[in-house]
Amino acid sequence: MKLDDVKKLHQKKYRTEFGHYLVEGEHLILELQKAIKNRADAGRMTLYITESHQDWACQLPADFQLVVLNEKQMAQLSDTKTPQGMIACVPLPEPGSLPAPQQGERCIYLHEVQDPGNLGTIIRTLAWFGQFRLLLSPNSVDPFNSKVVRASMGAIFHLPVEQDVVLDELPQRFSRFAYLDLQGQNISAPGFAGYHCYLFGNEARGVPSEALQAFSADAFTIAGCGSIDSLNLASSVGICAYQLSLT
Repeated sequence: MKLDDVKKLHQKKYRTEFGHYLVEGEHLILELQKAIKNRADAGRMTLYITESHQDWACQLPADFQLVVLNEKQMAQLSDTKTPQGMIACVPLPEPGSLPAPQQGERCIYLHEVQDPGNLGTIIRTLAWFGQFRLLLSPNSVDPFNSKVVRASMGAIFHLPVEQDVVLDELPQRFSRFAYLDLQGQNISAPGFAGYHCYLFGNEARGVPSEALQAFSADAFTIAGCGSIDSLNLASSVGICAYQLSLT
């Protein structure tokens, strides 16, 4: 890709058009390198580096095409205040390339999540516990947004993430649904682990009530003893993932 086109990848419409996204920083690139060993598109990944990072880049396995930039070019390519001197241009996953659901895998569905930090943290948490698959509705933040990728700390490379999964089509895949509500059962109840899909809503609006009724979804709650009436979305998913990991 031309450098001018690579710069455009900070916008979703160009990520979709060119089929690539950006990964910046040493930690994320090392995590990416761990994950691409079995990817057929490894040879299509380009690593842009500054001259001062050439020695570091040469120590990586030959999974990347290397392009050396000057400091000014790197600053134009980066979307951070302090460029780290290395940015990888990575192909988006091909349709149908995700691994098939595994025995014992649990599905978390996010309906129109908007905050990149929330989504990145959720991806990181689910990857930590393992045996999770993340489903994102249409109109959710792009998981390949640079802010999401950074917040995930590289977990985006290790977690199956399905995009544009329509809420109304979930009953075609799952038969038992659970969601969070202040009036629900405690998530420590034995039955919490027995569902096929766990529904979490938009940070402000939650999951549409008509869908919950149509799915006959069961309500659960995270017990608290404070004076506030809600938890951050990423915190809620994390607590539920921990509870499910115990069973």
